[in-house]
Amino acid sequence: MPSWIRRHLAAVRALLVFTVVLGVAYPLAVWAVAQFPGLNDKANGSIVRSADGRPVGSRLIGQSFTDKDGNPLRQYFQSRPSAAGDGYDPTSTGAGNLGPEDILDTLPVPGAKDEEGNPDEGKQSLLTQVCERSKTVGELEGVSGARPYCTPDGVGAVLKVFGARAAGGSVPKPTRVVSANQACPARPFLATYKGVQVECARPGEDLAAGLTVPIRGDAPATPRVPADAVTASGSGLDPHISPAYARLQAPRVARERGVPVTQVVAAIKRNETGRTLGFMGEPTVNVLQLNLDLDRTHPFHG
Repeated sequence: MPSWIRRHLAAVRALLVFTVVLGVAYPLAVWAVAQFPGLNDKANGSIVRSADGRPVGSRLIGQSFTDKDGNPLRQYFQSRPSAAGDGYDPTSTGAGNLGPEDILDTLPVPGAKDEEGNPDEGKQSLLTQVCERSKTVGELEGVSGARPYCTPDGVGAVLKVFGARAAGGSVPKPTRVVSANQACPARPFLATYKGVQVECARPGEDLAAGLTVPIRGDAPATPRVPADAVTASGSGLDPHISPAYARLQAPRVARERGVPVTQVVAAIKRNETGRTLGFMGEPTVNVLQLNLDLDRTHPFHG
């Protein structure tokens, strides 16, 4: 038999062997091990079922508890924000990739359109996203949503200051000051800055030449709305919230379900998970399991 034929036959045999070993035997072995007690639940998606046996989600993936218009269902605990697709999309998992220096919005220009012909929606900075979420959560829970570096109307409190700069980069005598994230005709969160009247921002205007000055404001150092209520997780799929955020929501949920708040707090404690191995991370509460617990023990009759 010619040598070139022998080489091709050897290649075909190797292909068949590796196909059987790596394409059939190995996946079957992994699947078989995954079905062992203690592993099979996670391997099969950690599906959570309602009292009547219907699958309602996974313990590993968060979900929204909202109506068809996206408004929070007040009888349920709300999850943390998600940056995965339109929210908790496993095919689009990921963070927003925005850092602490992302504090300037791109304001939408009225009448302008993007490359696909859609109305210009601008782009919110991470700071404004946090401020807006904090304001929304505060209104939902009936507490102050104030945070440092946030305006009362829920955007980043950032000024653009114009004028001659000193050697250190500051502007000793400003000639113009703009509230960069508040589009006209909004009323600026500060009336004046160093004796200069603060203007609202005109959409589309280039403010890059101005000195960026974040304003802390008088909000408390520890806001009433916890950090996990206003920031998305790294995966965008986190199904947990902090016990602090759960306790913040407890009075609303208790009121909507017509039960004492102590019973809702008890449900939070039942569904609280401690630190991994006793020292890693922070205690958490699985939102789906908590809501299902309340549906079983204190059904909502709305």
